[in-house]
Amino acid sequence: MLTLEPLRADHADALLAFERENRAYFARTVPDRGDVYFTAPGFAERHRALLAEQHARVCRFHVVLEEGNLIGRVNLMDLADGSAELGYRVGEQAAGRGVATAAVAQVCRLAATDYGLTSLTAVTTLDNPASMRVLARSGFTRVEETTVGGRPGVRYVLRHLDAGPDSP
Repeated sequence: MLTLEPLRADHADALLAFERENRAYFARTVPDRGDVYFTAPGFAERHRALLAEQHARVCRFHVVLEEGNLIGRVNLMDLADGSAELGYRVGEQAAGRGVATAAVAQVCRLAATDYGLTSLTAVTTLDNPASMRVLARSGFTRVEETTVGGRPGVRYVLRHLDAGPDSP
């Protein structure tokens, strides 16, 4: 069963292992985070900074778990004026199984019900068709070409968040 949990301090070791294990896989379609990110001190510093942003309600970070194993992450960044930017990544071992689509659906519900958001944006590189499919399946509309870490990309928007089938 797939679960989404808010990022916590005790996720640090599993998250670093996940990022290290999938570094080359992610670098195929998203800009690499650089060597310092993958060192224990560099990662610990970044993890503390993310938790501080979350505590300040500037961002909402989540880990994606399957049977207790960390298999992905999905985040809402720069919350302001009812909007945020969606970002997500699923490890290579979980790719192609609908994990990203399910995690995005869960975070969209949380965004509407728990975080009071009404719209989301997302960007992806043009060489990441899997991510483009996830966004399209999730109701996002492609709005413009852009760059992502110096690579050609596309921006998407989801203008009317729905809290789910039980929402008014």
